[in-house]
Amino acid sequence: MMQQVDIGSRVQLRKAHPCGSDEWVVYRLGADIGLRCVGCGRQVLLARSELAKRLKRVLSSENTIQKDYE
Repeated sequence: MMQQVDIGSRVQLRKAHPCGSDEWVVYRLGADIGLRCVGCGRQVLLARSELAKRLKRVLSSENTIQKDYE
């Protein structure tokens, strides 16, 4: 079972993004989960099942994280 994530949660995935960062911020919830790379701002959509496989840990689940890339 996947850990609870909310919009604004900062998560760490198992593999690093090509930019070098392995931290992502959740910006969309639904059938797919929208993630934004903290390093470069790239946005991706992952199915919940795919995120459950790739998720290493939830770093913070606060909704107070500032949106760097609006």
